[in-house]
Formats: sequence, C-alpha cells, structure tokens
Amino acid sequence: MTSEVAPGRIEQPKSTRWILGGVFVLALGGAIIFARERKATVGGTGAPPADSAALARPIPVVVARASKRDVPVFLDGLGNAVPLVTVTVRPQVDGPLTSILFEEGQHVKKGDLLARIDPRPFAIQLHQTQAALARDQALAKNAKVNLTRYTALHEQGLATQEQLDDQRATADQLAGTIKADEAQIENAQLQLAYTEVRSPVDGVTGVRQVDQGNVVHASDANGIVVVTQLDPMAIVFTLPQDNLPQINREIANGLQIEAYSRDGDRLLGRGKLTLVDNQVSLTTATVRLKGVVPNPDKALWPNEFVRARLLLATRSGALSVPAPAVQRGPQGTFVYVITPDQTAALRPVEVETVQDQWAVIEKGIQDGDQVVVEGQNQLKPGSKVALRSSVTGGSGGTGAPGSGTDSPSSGSKGKRGGAQP
Repeated sequence: MTSEVAPGRIEQPKSTRWILGGVFVLALGGAIIFARERKATVGGTGAPPADSAALARPIPVVVARASKRDVPVFLDGLGNAVPLVTVTVRPQVDGPLTSILFEEGQHVKKGDLLARIDPRPFAIQLHQTQAALARDQALAKNAKVNLTRYTALHEQGLATQEQLDDQRATADQLAGTIKADEAQIENAQLQLAYTEVRSPVDGVTGVRQVDQGNVVHASDANGIVVVTQLDPMAIVFTLPQDNLPQINREIANGLQIEAYSRDGDRLLGRGKLTLVDNQVSLTTATVRLKGVVPNPDKALWPNEFVRARLLLATRSGALSVPAPAVQRGPQGTFVYVITPDQTAALRPVEVETVQDQWAVIEKGIQDGDQVVVEGQNQLKPGSKVALRSSVTGGSGGTGAPGSGTDSPSSGSKGKRGGAQP
C-alpha cells in the first residue's frame, strides 16, 4: 500500500531526528559539567567572595573625636519684626494746612515740628479770652473794695446783714469767673499749640497722606503721616505648646533671643524675651512670645519675616559629636566608631538633642572616641578604613590630632546614608 504525502510538505527521515536529539543531549550535559567545575573553582582556590573583598579594601572616611563642650540649647520659631510704637499723626484742630516740614522717610525725634495749621483763628480766640479775664479781674477788684466797705458799715450799724451777704456773694462770683477765664485762656493756648503738629515719638516718617493747602480736620482717619519707631524693635514669634514647660522653668533666669533673616543665614540682632502670651492658640496649638531687640543699624524692618531663636539654656560639659556622625537605622540611632586596628565598629547611641552642627550624646560612646562623620554609606561593621582627614584636626594616615584644617561642618552636612544595623 503506498502512503501519500500532503502537497508542499517534505517528510524528514527518522535517522535525522535521532541525530538532532543526540546533539541536544550532549550539549546539555556539557553545560552541567562546566557549571559544576566553575562552582568548585570559586569555592576552592578561585577569587574571594565579593563581601570579603569589600571588607579587605580600606574605605576613606572623615572622622571626629567625641568631646565635652558647652552646647547652647535653642528653640526655633518663625515670626515678624514689629515696631514697639507706631503712631498715625493726626491734626487735633481744624484748619488749612499752611506748611509741611518733613520729608517722606525722614528720621525724626520726639517733638520735631512736622506740619503747621493756620494759627490765626486760634490766636484771636486766645486774645478774646485774655480780654474777658482782664474785664472780670477789674470787676472782681471792685467787688472786693465794696465788700470791705460794707463790712465796715455793718460793724457801725449802717448796713444790714443782707447787704453785706449780697456783696460777699458778688465778690465770690467774680472770683469764680476769673478762674473760668483762666481755664478758657489755657484752652485757647492749647488749641493754638495744636496748630503746630509735632512728632510724638522718635522714628521714621512714612508716606505723606495730605498735601499743603488742604483743610484738615481732627476727625480725619488717615491723618497727616505715620511715624514708626525702629529702635528698638519687637520680635513676635510662635513656638509649639509642648515647649511651654521648658520655657516656664527657665524664664525666671532671663532668656535671650536672636533674630535671623528668614533663610537663617544673617544674624539681625540679639535681645531679651519680654513676654509669653497668656493663652495657647486653639487652632495651631502654639503660644506667642515677644522679645525686644536693639536695632541701631536698622537691620530689622517693620513686618519683616524673621527666624527667631530662643536661647533656652546652655548644656555645660555635654558629650557631643558633629551631627552628621549620627545615623538612623531600624534599631534606632547609631554611629560608626574607629577601633585601634583601623576598622569600623557600629555603636548604638542615645541622642539627647541636636543643636546646629552638634549632637549631644546621652550614652553609647565615650569622650575621645573617633566617630565617622563622612563616608558612612560605604561602611559595614568590621570594614577597614583609611582616615583621609579629621574634622578635629587628625591626619589622613594615622588619625593624630592637630594637623587637619576641615571645619566641623565641612563635607559632612546632610550625610545620613550608610549601612544599617
């Protein structure tokens, strides 16, 4: 019986299929043998594992010595520079503004003449009251003479008691009139003085609110100009309510504040804390504080945003290290300490506080220990290290103090990476 083959299909012989299968089995076996031999070579006399090589290679690091020092403890908050005194200078009498005697932005002293209102109506009023006083003084003088005369006549029986009493009442009435006239004169003199508008405080004038020639009124809302006192300046800032117990414990000793620019780069002034507000904000859970800072060079300006720092206390003899030396891992904070055999050892530490570039260590290391402040991201416990510099003055080869030039914060600010415990 003859087999039929489908059109377009070439049938391969059975011997060819057997040959291809054998080649595949041989290739698979060779690959398995090669893999076993390579594994044996690596595990026996070949190159060391990657971890061993990493431990054997010295890693360059920067170190610093833990030491005892006085560390100031600050509380930082955001606030504003606020003038202690801001006065809107308003006219106190009505009349035409005849002259403006200041320049906008001018520094003025208390009592300096700023403007003048037409004084003539008030001078006339003063003259009228002075004339009334002179008239009433003449009448009072005549009443006194008559009272003396009636007293003598009454003693002689030539005047009745009623006439004497009437004359005494007339004299007393005119004496009261004189006192009223004197009060009117004082008021007229005060109104005349008000025509000269003077600065009530030392400060700087702002934008002029009215021009010469306008009629001004005591009821004008804008006034003539605003005078702002710039020296000293108040600093108003906020701190979380959680800081209140610390502040209340230390405030009796007198607390100092420092005002910095908003970015914290420039010191603008130092002063004293004068007020802790008597209530906590319900919306922000913060408390307002106020301090007074001398401002002779006008570094602080009204309503300027500032970074306020409250010096709460100074920790004397606190064991501290540069802040970049402290790392954080799953088990908490730790530092790398350099052992005498120039290897890195991981030491868990308890950090009491971090102030600027210093971290105060409560326990975990000792005074004099060398801690790594740069290069932690390549370290593991037991890693060999090469000291290329020291922030306390150590040399790169031996770590001896006294030959380095790096500052405590150079090259290590913000380093928080590294192996975790």
